[in-house]
Amino acid sequence: MNFKHNIPLQSHLSMLMAEVFWGLMAPLGKDAMTHGFDGISMVSMRVMGGAILFWLTALFTKKEKVPLRDKLLFAGAAVFGLACNQCLYTIGLSITSPVNSSIVTTSMPIFAMVLAFLILKEPITFQKALGVFVGFCGAVILVLTSAAAVSDKVGDIRGDLMCIGAQLSFALYLSLFNKLIKRYSVFTVNKWMFLWATLLIWPFSFTHVAAIQWCEVPLKSWWEAGFVVFFGTYLSYILTMVGQHYLRPTVVSIYNYVQPIVAVSVSIATGIGIFTWLQGLAVLLVFTGVWFVIKSKSKRDVAVKS
Repeated sequence: MNFKHNIPLQSHLSMLMAEVFWGLMAPLGKDAMTHGFDGISMVSMRVMGGAILFWLTALFTKKEKVPLRDKLLFAGAAVFGLACNQCLYTIGLSITSPVNSSIVTTSMPIFAMVLAFLILKEPITFQKALGVFVGFCGAVILVLTSAAAVSDKVGDIRGDLMCIGAQLSFALYLSLFNKLIKRYSVFTVNKWMFLWATLLIWPFSFTHVAAIQWCEVPLKSWWEAGFVVFFGTYLSYILTMVGQHYLRPTVVSIYNYVQPIVAVSVSIATGIGIFTWLQGLAVLLVFTGVWFVIKSKSKRDVAVKS
């Protein structure tokens, strides 16, 4: 079998599996945080588990020399790419519904485009501006639906806003540290970022995590937490990097739509979440807005990134 010939297929499968894992992480993580864990303990386990797994994996991969300056820059990248992003998303998920949290995650390309305009001075076309407006309308409908909800199965405005903040944080990470993360392999980037995130989060969460009655946590919640750490964090990060290495950004962005489809389907099937027609309208608007932003990339961008 010719490995190089199958690289495109493997890249597509990598992105598909990563989005499926993230889609499953929303309902499974929500269930674990309803029975035994909470948002703070879950995000603490995610960053420490990721740090341990990536440092262990790095022992068996090619070593890269990282100067002190870049090690310190990884601390800044960890603030936006992991600490703020995962804290806001995981704690937000513990408050709102897995349906809403998964819908919000698809809005990241919109934030990335706005920040590229503000930070990198990239021009905004009419189509991009229209995409931002349409996506914003979808987000507003989602938040207003949560504000009027009487159950977290529909949503909670606090959790929705935190999940939106998580996407903004990750978009900041991509805009500010894009050159840094392209300089090193996926394992080097993640071992340093997860290490810094652990050092940033655990001093504040240690007392809280230590107070958990571990023996009272159901076995099912342990399995769900394990899924979040291994599949939803460690393996998904690797698969995404593999897909991004060979596929154009426009193709990678399309796979974002898989995540809410999986999360909504599993949430409804298990009774963890409820899908209303207003949420359906929000999905349509957010998807449409992201599609406008993705399709409006210039020919120069496509030629450079192909």
